[in-house]
Amino acid sequence: MTVDVLSGGDTSGVERVADALEDDACRAIVSALEEPMSAQRVAEAADVPLSTTYRKLDKLTDASLVEERTEVRPDGHHRSRYVVDFERIILALDEERDFEVDVERPAVEPDERLADMWSEVRRET
Repeated sequence: MTVDVLSGGDTSGVERVADALEDDACRAIVSALEEPMSAQRVAEAADVPLSTTYRKLDKLTDASLVEERTEVRPDGHHRSRYVVDFERIILALDEERDFEVDVERPAVEPDERLADMWSEVRRET
């Protein structure tokens, strides 16, 4: 398990996490993501309109709470799958009395690392 710390020096990170968790639709999406899902399946499972689902998935991805992965398909029509990318979030005050968010992430398996690298290459091209 890895831990990312967003502290007072990165208030925008703390605000992104808090803003995403404050949003009812974002919380519904996180609750619905029990396994990797396409945006369409997320929308159905969370009972959120598809156009809203895309915006909320972007918000959750920007806050590093959901990860977009690319499913490589033999026919060449790759598609995105979304997964929850945290196990626990802890909000606290650090020694300087600034807010700090600890995001505990699951350990990454080797096949997931390969999928992550493919997603990164796809974004950059």
